[in-house]
Amino acid sequence: MRTYQKAATVLLAASAGLSLWGCPKEKPATTPAGQTSGAGAGTSTSGDKKLRIAVIPKGTQNSYWVALKQGADAAAAEDKSIEIIWQGPEPEDNPTAQVDVFKTQVNNKVDGIVLAVIDKDSMVNPVKEAMGKGIKVVTVDSGLAKDKDSSVCYISTDNVKGGADAADTLAKAIGEKGDVGMLYFQKGSASSDEREKGFEDEIKKYPNVHLVQSREAREATKAADETINMLTAHKDIVGIFAANEPNGVGVANVLKQRKLVGKIQVVAFDTSDQEVQALKDGTILALIVQNPYQMGLQGVKSAVKAIKGQDVGAKSVDSGLTVVTKDNLNTPDVQKLLNPAGK
Repeated sequence: MRTYQKAATVLLAASAGLSLWGCPKEKPATTPAGQTSGAGAGTSTSGDKKLRIAVIPKGTQNSYWVALKQGADAAAAEDKSIEIIWQGPEPEDNPTAQVDVFKTQVNNKVDGIVLAVIDKDSMVNPVKEAMGKGIKVVTVDSGLAKDKDSSVCYISTDNVKGGADAADTLAKAIGEKGDVGMLYFQKGSASSDEREKGFEDEIKKYPNVHLVQSREAREATKAADETINMLTAHKDIVGIFAANEPNGVGVANVLKQRKLVGKIQVVAFDTSDQEVQALKDGTILALIVQNPYQMGLQGVKSAVKAIKGQDVGAKSVDSGLTVVTKDNLNTPDVQKLLNPAGK
């Protein structure tokens, strides 16, 4: 059903942004990590040299980043003057490795870079240096430290709102009383920090709901371990917020194994196949859905505008988000959100 599996924005909060951006007319191409994308590779029909745009995610295997790549490839499919270079750090979410990848592309003298920042502080100087050399950098998903942001623009989900929406959804599901836990994914990552803040601040509005523990996990196995630790330490937990896809999958696996489905409510970010199946079978109550496809598409388009000296528009662009439940999962808007490439 989903080539994309990680999403966000087509309902009320996102519809305005998407109608402004428009939809790509061609299906995106896909290529292995570290290689150029077929949609824009080669020489243009006019014989002019292509603009080389490096797209550097936090990793390459997570389906969320695959969706972002599809958007970037769609931009190259629309504009034959673009060549996409896709390369992410290994292992995923390694800030040192990402800095190395970024510097490699700067040394390769690419024309622009679309970057999902792992660590908002360690990437500040590399981005500043690249911009000083005339390489246009657009940040997506997670940005730089706000007071030191020299990028062209930042295209992302309103992650504070996403965390707050998760808190409201979870609180209502548990009758606005009881102990809850949270799994965040990386201190120092803007998106993780903002979701954590949004959830913490909003859950305080419910005096009978208590956030008893927050734990860090970056992949599903670790998330499962941390969920078990959380439930062992706090046996009265009735709700969990999982701030990204691996955490959502990890929590869901534990609840199924321990026969706790329905006894503990879960709200998670993103939309992998496993998460959507967990939503269907009631293991996950709701998914906070982003739109990485649009981040990739608009990130590349913004970089090209900057390279050509055109007006990029707003410095910060909200790509939107949607709360998806079993009730709206099969609506046309949500299905389009989950499968933007139309495959």
